[in-house]
Amino acid sequence: MAPTSAPPATGTPDGTKPAAGPASGGQQLSHGLKQRHLSMIALGGVIGAGLFVGSGAGIAAAGPAIILAFALSGLLVMLIMRMLGEMSAARPASGSFSVHAEKEIGPWAGITAGWMYWVMLCCGVAAEATAAGKIVNGWIPGVSAWVWVGLFMVFFCASNLTAVKNFGEFEFWFAAIKVAAIITFLVLGGLGIAGVLGPGAPGTANLTGQGGFLPNGVDGLIIGLLASVFAYGGLETVTIAAAESDDPQKNVANAVRTAVWRIAIFYIGSMALVVTLVSWKDPAVVSDGPYVTVLSHLGVPAAGTIMQVVVLVALLSAMNANIYGASRMAYSLVGRGQGPKALAKVSGGVPRRAVLMSCLFGFGAVLAAKFWPETVFTWLMNTTGVAILVVWLFICVVQLRMRRRLEREAPELLTVKMWGFPYLTWVAMAAVAGILALMTTTEGNREQLYAAGVLVAVLTVAGLLKQRRDAAAALR
Repeated sequence: MAPTSAPPATGTPDGTKPAAGPASGGQQLSHGLKQRHLSMIALGGVIGAGLFVGSGAGIAAAGPAIILAFALSGLLVMLIMRMLGEMSAARPASGSFSVHAEKEIGPWAGITAGWMYWVMLCCGVAAEATAAGKIVNGWIPGVSAWVWVGLFMVFFCASNLTAVKNFGEFEFWFAAIKVAAIITFLVLGGLGIAGVLGPGAPGTANLTGQGGFLPNGVDGLIIGLLASVFAYGGLETVTIAAAESDDPQKNVANAVRTAVWRIAIFYIGSMALVVTLVSWKDPAVVSDGPYVTVLSHLGVPAAGTIMQVVVLVALLSAMNANIYGASRMAYSLVGRGQGPKALAKVSGGVPRRAVLMSCLFGFGAVLAAKFWPETVFTWLMNTTGVAILVVWLFICVVQLRMRRRLEREAPELLTVKMWGFPYLTWVAMAAVAGILALMTTTEGNREQLYAAGVLVAVLTVAGLLKQRRDAAAALR
């Protein structure tokens, strides 16, 4: 195994020499992202519609114990983010964990983790575009939701075909709006608990007076835990984007350090406010979303419309980030010989063919949602539900191997270090495995495991076959 070293200044973000000839056009990815972009991407990347709307189902299942569920899953996410930060600061790569998996485990691992993540991001684009189209259609019913879906797809595809700094600017302001919304909610919720806003200070009545803190027992907590884990998805984008920043090692280290504790405050703090201020049994928590329910309870005018705007911003932000992340992952994979070489072409500092392929796959998933919602689209979305957990498992294994090798060969690259290594890495790995095991306890989650299992098996077999062919070719 080759010694680990910092990526050469003249190479690609994956630490390899740029491909020559028509495959790459002799160009490399640009470095147009700044520290402020990465900081906001790190913060905003995990603040999505899953938090603003989807968390309502978790609250209905777990009751006030949703605070514990988000705290547990938040601890796991912080550990995963720290591991990613350690690896990305030491060895920035546009393929992030896929590159590290290939180098530390083998090409099959890079293929499996990378292409599974790509499928997840592209399907996410379809789901987010569809949801955003429905919101705008509610405001302007004269224009079909599918028209809005198409417009959003075309707009963000076009913006990602331009310089990376445009992606950075979009995400900076999208993330700023989401962060501002969360902070405003925390302030208003705090005033509500103090009795300054709303009908009066609630005390602990909603926390303990309706079945107790754990009203539905361990089963309810498990459902809430699973819902909270999937609400945290998106943290990986910052480590992918770091490779296109002006100072990858420094910028990703700073972004990870500042984001970890703020994410905990935003998620755990907002869930605590929700279940303190309103009853977890309130049907509006699920139907309208927990944030709208709380704002309405506090008497905030037009609460529903305000949160619809915030949710729309969150959806558009996720679309933008997913197209970016998918295109860079595809570019990294094909640049390492793990996909069609034509997609490795870079022009204007942007892998435009990889962007177009990612958008076309996403648009295909949109069409599946329209024409085959119960078959093809359901299968695609089921695979993505587990994909993030599979990726996190790869991250844990890779960080264990990479950290030990860096300590032997290049300790100066460890500018960000995983806490309590290796013990907390093992804890995180066991937690991810435990969540996968818990998913077998409910029918809907079992379907996701089966669908994801098929995709993992196909990618693993394809990766192993390619690895074997490459090894045989090297011996000739």
